[in-house]
Parts: sequence; structure tokens; C-alpha cells
Amino acid sequence: MLFGLEDRQWIFIATVVFAITFILGTYSVLKLQRKTASVYTLGLVTFGWVLQTIGLYARGLEYGGCPLANNFELVQFTVWSAIVLYIFVGPAFRVSLLGVLTSGFAAALSILSLTFPGWDSGSREAIFGDNPWIETHAALALFSYGVFGIQALISGMYLSQSRSLKTKELGGLFRFMPSIVELLRINQRLLLIGLVILTVSLGIGRVHWADENTTVDALKLTATIAVWVAYGIIYFLRVRKVLSSKRFAWTSIAVFAIALLSLEAVSSDTPPTEPPAATSIENELR
Repeated sequence: MLFGLEDRQWIFIATVVFAITFILGTYSVLKLQRKTASVYTLGLVTFGWVLQTIGLYARGLEYGGCPLANNFELVQFTVWSAIVLYIFVGPAFRVSLLGVLTSGFAAALSILSLTFPGWDSGSREAIFGDNPWIETHAALALFSYGVFGIQALISGMYLSQSRSLKTKELGGLFRFMPSIVELLRINQRLLLIGLVILTVSLGIGRVHWADENTTVDALKLTATIAVWVAYGIIYFLRVRKVLSSKRFAWTSIAVFAIALLSLEAVSSDTPPTEPPAATSIENELR
């Protein structure tokens, strides 16, 4: 508990803020209030991120480390990472619609994680022991997933922009997005950033496993390497221009969806405990 609220309550309030941001942002977009949407979207998303950070920090105090022990925490950390990228890097891309989509992404995944109490069934103990390197490895791996999440959003924007140009429907969301050339450039840069972060994560893990002669969980390692290889192939094929722009976008979205499903494997060996008292989102603030 921190400041009188449980960690899940902080996260629940943050989820509400993300949902409100998405609704208000969508309304502003439909009303073509571009500047208004950009300003308060960034402010509200940042506020929600602060609330979520407090919740994750409160949970981390119980663990004595980074909370990455179960599906709920893995999804929340992925959401947290995506929002960090948007807050500190997103404005540089000058994509006003990105904040609205990021808030929708954060709200959807957060609601999903809060809806299933069984996802939050991990033990409140430090799962990495006293080794900061393995904790860093896990945190960086999840952070790269957040980057890939933003990249998937940009891919969706590219596909929407491409369709608008093809059908000559140049109103609505079209006015809030940069050119497809710029979206493609941003997409490729984000993929490279995510790949670099995930490569560093695997490198840190590899060094630790070699030095400590530690047994590696085969399912976790296979799932993480599979995601790394998949994104590596996508990037290579795109750089070599084997993969068309449209297929690049669709493949990025598909691989990210698979990467989210692989989180089940990453948390599969966490020992189960009694689920939290809350049984649905409506119970979070009781």
C-alpha cells in the first residue's frame, strides 16, 4: 500500500485516465481540434503514467525488486514502457494522433489485465533473487515489447493512411497523420530501437548465464529468442527491400500480437498463489 491505496488501485485509476484520454482524444480528432488534442493528450497520458508508476513502485516495494512475476505485471510493464517511449520520444515524431492511439493501447491492455484475476497470481517475493543483471535483462526485454507496441500502432497508422490515399478519402484521421513516407521511416526506426534493446537484454542474460552457470528456463529463452529472430528477419527483409511497405506494416502488427501471446510462456514457471481479492474491474476501488 502507498499513500493509502493498494498497488492495483493505483493501476486501476491510471487505466481510467488512459480510457478517458482516449475518448476525449478521439472526440477532438473527430472535431478536428488538432492542437487541443495534442496538448491535453500528452498531459493526461503523462498523469496516467505517473499513477501507474506509483502502483508498480508500490508493488515493487513488496517484491524488493521489479514486479515481473506474472501475466498481469508483464502486461502492465509493457504498457508502462510504451507510454515512456511516447512521452519522451513520441513528440519528436510529430505525430499528433500517436498519443490518442497510445492511450487506447494502454487502456485496452490494462483493462484486459485487470479483468482476469488469475493473471495476478504470482508470489510477492523477489523472483530474481539478489541478482540485478537478470532483473535488468527482464526489464529491458519487456521495455523492447513496449517499443514494438508503439511500432505496431505506427504500422496501423501507415495502413490507414495508405488506404485513404488509395480510396481518395482525405478527410477525418488523414489530416492528423504525416505522410506515408514519414510513417514508414518512423516505423523502421522504432523497429531498430526495439531490436537493439532486446539484443542488449539477451546479451546481458547470456553473460550472466555463462558466468554463473545458471540453469536457463527453456520455454522462456525460446519465446524471447523467437521474438528477437522474428523482428530481426522483418528488419533485414525490409532493409533489403524484399518486404513491401504494406507487408512490412501488416507483419509488424502480426508479430507484435504473437509477442504478446508469448508473455504467457515468459511467466509460465511462476509458482501460483491465491488470486487477489478483487474479482473484476468494478471491485478495484472497494
